[in-house]
Amino acid sequence: MPVFDLLSTFALLIIAALCVSILIYQGITGVPPLSSNSLEAADVVALLKHAGLAEQAVIYELGSGWGSLAIALARAFPKADIRGIEMSPLPYWVSRVRTRNMPNVQLRMGNFYNCDLTDAQAVTCYLMIKPMSKLTGFLDRMLASGTPVVSISFWFRDREVVASRESSGPLGATALYSWPARKVETPCFARHTPRKMP
Repeated sequence: MPVFDLLSTFALLIIAALCVSILIYQGITGVPPLSSNSLEAADVVALLKHAGLAEQAVIYELGSGWGSLAIALARAFPKADIRGIEMSPLPYWVSRVRTRNMPNVQLRMGNFYNCDLTDAQAVTCYLMIKPMSKLTGFLDRMLASGTPVVSISFWFRDREVVASRESSGPLGATALYSWPARKVETPCFARHTPRKMP
């Protein structure tokens, strides 16, 4: 077998293994490695600024995927400490390469449910419907009262939204919460509508 054919076969096997790893971790987490687009990232940044986030804040991105949002946060908040946590190996290593020259970005491979977020001054996420209820309880245990939490597309059920922004994302708007963001019971006709930011 010629050397070129061996190299081609080897390259195809590596690509296939990487694709299989993405599918395996998607099966484990219930979340594909999504990448936020530039408008969604801009919405997250705008909502965090609306929340009055300090310049030197500690910002966690749960499920940091390919690194797009971590990069946008690092540029928007250059004095902040951006901490991304990603479970799937391929997106994690791609994001490590993409952020290698960004000293305010720290990435960790692992399950964010096994991480201590008690020092978080803000949390962002772009997940799916399935993990949101479990994440709600986790954030209730981890976050100080009043911590800003921003979620792209998939909102926390039964939690009060402080503000939202319509993105060009395919799945919907981005929402800001002031954690624990518990809803106050109101009469049926007096429900609060979150303020949409321009």
